Amino acid sequence: MAEQCTAAFDAIARPLGDFTCQNAPAFIHLRNPLALSNWTLPVLELMMVTGAVLALIYSIRRLRRHGDPINLALWCATVVYLFVIEIPLYFPNIFGIQDQLGVVFAHNVFTVEFLFDRLPLYIVALYPAVVTLAYEIVRSLGIFRDRGVVVGAICVGFVHHCLYEVFDQLGPQLRWWAWNTDNPINHPLFTSVPMTSVFIFATLGPIVVTLLVMLLVGRKRSTGWSLTWRTLLAGFLVPLGLAILSIPTSLFGGDKPNTTAQAIVFAVELVVVAVIAVPVLARQWLGSRDDREPSEFVRIFGPIYLVVLGALWISALADYFAATNGVTADGTPTGSLLYTVACFVVSVLAVLSNAGATKRASTSRSSRTFAMGE
Repeated sequence: MAEQCTAAFDAIARPLGDFTCQNAPAFIHLRNPLALSNWTLPVLELMMVTGAVLALIYSIRRLRRHGDPINLALWCATVVYLFVIEIPLYFPNIFGIQDQLGVVFAHNVFTVEFLFDRLPLYIVALYPAVVTLAYEIVRSLGIFRDRGVVVGAICVGFVHHCLYEVFDQLGPQLRWWAWNTDNPINHPLFTSVPMTSVFIFATLGPIVVTLLVMLLVGRKRSTGWSLTWRTLLAGFLVPLGLAILSIPTSLFGGDKPNTTAQAIVFAVELVVVAVIAVPVLARQWLGSRDDREPSEFVRIFGPIYLVVLGALWISALADYFAATNGVTADGTPTGSLLYTVACFVVSVLAVLSNAGATKRASTSRSSRTFAMGE
């Protein structure tokens, strides 16, 4: 499958770690974690994989102990969504969309790589780990129960955005991946990060996958094959939902995109999400804690996620402040420190919202209300 390694992709990938996609194994490639291009890669990889495993264990326990399939369905649907939306991005020429899409980005190589070194294991882990963290924060506050599925999903998207941008704004500087800035699809940019990543992947994707899972699985006492097909359908429908909800920005696309108009639309959409989510999250947190159900997953993985990414950011600050015109001495682009700090503060508050809640819901109440994601 030599056609999978194009010159355009190779040109972006080589500066990340002096590797090439030429002759890369088709299915899996294992590397020494101590021999990667920089020490932050195995740290990030271990943290994300740990989060995904903990999320899966927690989801299975909720299904077995509370009869609640939502967490497990959400975990699996995010992985389905990952493969459906990301694989065409890795191989646009194989899918016949090279002219429309081009090369969007390239990941660095980590300890475990799949699909010709295109897909790191940590990316597979990232989707369910962070979406589950955002969902559990919102669920533990009782927002789905008190405010409904739509508002709950929007709150998940906002919380996920804050958690994700702490990671997203740092990745290019530490060579976790590189964006193809010559590709018009990656514009407009917010510092070194495309606005498509800031809004569509960090915010809109979690909203859509959460809403689909809640509608297809949450209101059903699904088990076995019924749970399986509903979960798969939710994952497969996410790209369709993203396409429909991305129409406002796509109106300014085409052969000669108006990136200024697109940036304004992205910003307005993000503000709308924040205006809906922030008051709801604040009211639920400041309200009575007697009817909340604290999340063990948030208690364990929330601090791990924030401490690890906080430490990685601290390790990058010297190069960040020494950068010239947003480019470090190593030639890597920097993200927005100010925006990251704002997102980090919100993320800390969101994780802390899980503390102090008391689990007083009875078994009968849990079985009656799990379908609303309490």
